[in-house]
Amino acid sequence: MKYLIAGLGNIGDEYANTRHNIGFDVVQQLAAEQNVKFKIDRLAYHTFFTHKGRQFHLIMPTTYMNLSGKAVKYWMNELKLPKENVLIVLDDLALPLGTLRMKGKGSDAGHNGLKNIAQELGGADYPRLKFGIGNDFHKGKQINFVLGKFNDQEHHVLQPKIKKAIEMILGFGTIGIERTMNFYNE
Repeated sequence: MKYLIAGLGNIGDEYANTRHNIGFDVVQQLAAEQNVKFKIDRLAYHTFFTHKGRQFHLIMPTTYMNLSGKAVKYWMNELKLPKENVLIVLDDLALPLGTLRMKGKGSDAGHNGLKNIAQELGGADYPRLKFGIGNDFHKGKQINFVLGKFNDQEHHVLQPKIKKAIEMILGFGTIGIERTMNFYNE
């Protein structure tokens, strides 16, 4: 069994450790824990590891957030995977900081990365793991907030939640999405 885990974010130093890049942060931490390194490949940084007999392929698209679907579609086809074996890890403004929610499908809720993935895959019926980044910003300042870096207080919340997100990703591939959602969703 193979799975594709796509952490969403934007490449480049100016985007590193920003709220919008939490998907990158989660898959990078997972790769570090599995002692594997990312290499630049077609449309993404890619690596893989085996856990409990399952192969987990991790990607961080190099297409920037708004064109994430191109990379996801390419790697899905390359690995010959159905949509249900793909998990998108992304930030979510609608969830309080650190809240984790896995879903089997859903709307893009205004997230341009999800919108592009739905366009490329022909629908929004693919699993996703939403990582809450909160919405503590003034009207008209959403872009600054999303592209801003986490503050020290937020970092204390993040580390244990990134660990939990990694457990959820491994659960997705080993015990399935339904059991993972029942066990972990907040």
